[in-house]
Amino acid sequence: MTSDQIILFALFAAVFALLLWGKFRYDLVAFAALMAGVVLGVVPAGEAFAGFGHPATLVVALVLVVSGGLVRSGAVLLITRALVDSGRSLGAHIALMGALGGVLSAFMNNVAALALLMPVDIQSARRAGRSAALSLMPLSFATILGGMVTLIGTPPNIIIAAIREDALGTPFAMFDFAPVGGLAALAGLAFVALIGWRLIPSRAQGASGADPMGEIAQYIAELTVPGDSKLIGRRLHELEAEAERNDVAILGLVRDGRRRYGTARNAVLRAGDAIVIEAHPEALDEFRAALSLDFADPRRQQALTAEGEGLQVVEVVVPEDSRIRGKSAQAIGLGWRRRTVLLGISRRGRRIARQIRKTRMQTGDILLLLTPAEQTNDVIEWLGVLPLAGRGLQVTDERKVWPAVAMFGAAVAAASFGLIYLPIALGLVVIGFVLARILPLAEIYEQISWPVVVLLGSMIPLGAALEEAGGTELIAGALLRLTEGLPAWAILTVLMAVTMTLSDVLNNTATTIVAAPVGIQMAQTLGVSPDPFLMAVAVAASCAFLTPIGHKNNTLILGPGGYDFGDYWRMGLPLEIIVVAVSIPAILVFWPL
Repeated sequence: MTSDQIILFALFAAVFALLLWGKFRYDLVAFAALMAGVVLGVVPAGEAFAGFGHPATLVVALVLVVSGGLVRSGAVLLITRALVDSGRSLGAHIALMGALGGVLSAFMNNVAALALLMPVDIQSARRAGRSAALSLMPLSFATILGGMVTLIGTPPNIIIAAIREDALGTPFAMFDFAPVGGLAALAGLAFVALIGWRLIPSRAQGASGADPMGEIAQYIAELTVPGDSKLIGRRLHELEAEAERNDVAILGLVRDGRRRYGTARNAVLRAGDAIVIEAHPEALDEFRAALSLDFADPRRQQALTAEGEGLQVVEVVVPEDSRIRGKSAQAIGLGWRRRTVLLGISRRGRRIARQIRKTRMQTGDILLLLTPAEQTNDVIEWLGVLPLAGRGLQVTDERKVWPAVAMFGAAVAAASFGLIYLPIALGLVVIGFVLARILPLAEIYEQISWPVVVLLGSMIPLGAALEEAGGTELIAGALLRLTEGLPAWAILTVLMAVTMTLSDVLNNTATTIVAAPVGIQMAQTLGVSPDPFLMAVAVAASCAFLTPIGHKNNTLILGPGGYDFGDYWRMGLPLEIIVVAVSIPAILVFWPL
């Protein structure tokens, strides 16, 4: 080995040892390794930061922004209401989401499929009061598995088809991957749903998905029935099923300025009625969006469509010397003076007997405010209240759901059929979301998990340096010597195992480019068809389940799931073994030597 190869292998070994140890943050470890590579001369200084502009890094960042826009528009809420039941068992939930993710990723880029379903899974976990870590990793693995079924599901399949065309004159067709990839995906999905999620570390299983402020954040709020509502003519108690689904308690009704409680249960709803509810802030917004209700007066509804940098939901506590203490939001002109809406009041579990906007505030009350984003700090200072730690609360604008879905769907379709490069397509979606006011400009950078970006941006130049230094060729040569004289099934098994290992370290595109020519060379040496070897590489290159850097989907869930670097192999290692065990016989049957 050359000195550069020795240094790079040593750097990779040190990085993985430190990441598995878990004492230091993964982004710090990766960036330190990159800097060490530059200092030691194995990574050119001019290419040290090329990873931060790499398509893989950009796709991860853009997908997180697009996901935020889909949540904000209500698209995720629409899917959640239609498909997700928080009362369903965790295994059944994983099976449903995994099947949906697998089907979607077969016909759209698997990164885009995860981008669509990840917010749905997180919201479902919050509703069920469990950690999202228990279901995000199975969902990520399911979308990776589904991508193996078709030509457009994952980049390795596209690359393999192009390499086959160069070598044999014709590429693989759209569904040539389905017999092998489909069987491997079905076996993998069954494992993930029945057994795999149980292997996630107890640290994640014990984590609660419940809101840590749950005990103090139940708000009393009012939502108004608009004039064109489909609820007009229905009785109040008929809304209880939807309220229960959204974890909302219906307390009563305000009609003509008079508060009604128990007697309102059978009241026939009219335009302008205000429904009094008790709920967490997220549940409050979901219930409002689900039934297309307005805020408690026209001024509040106008705030939803306010111009400027968008809206921000903030929770504040009323101290002794606050401007609003002893007064109501109406009395101090909160709406017309500061363009701010009082969404709800939390008063230590006590019932509030007056209308929300006419209620006099007491010391210790927690208020849920909707403010123009650029004026939030000014409103807090003017009121003299104390802000609580931010929880990422948002107001869903359900009027934007179909424009958001249309933009996202068009981008995915165009990218899947090769009409436009995926990072460009996602970038156009982000621009569209901003122009359509689906996602406020001020929130774009808040959606990105920057430690994940640093991890990818640091590791990609190291992987490229390993390839340029001949490290991957060194591995390929050793593989050819190792498999000499072995039967076909054993050769395919070794090829898949080595390709999977490379894919866990490099990105799957680079792995495919390196491993596919090795497979063709093996076939020529044995005097057999290269198709089974190419198919083995295609499946193995996609199956990067041991680390968060092998596949962009695993990287995407790293931050939201709160995983450590060493969490992936627990479920990923047996899954890779299952994929190999199912794929080898399938390859020999459908693509005989």
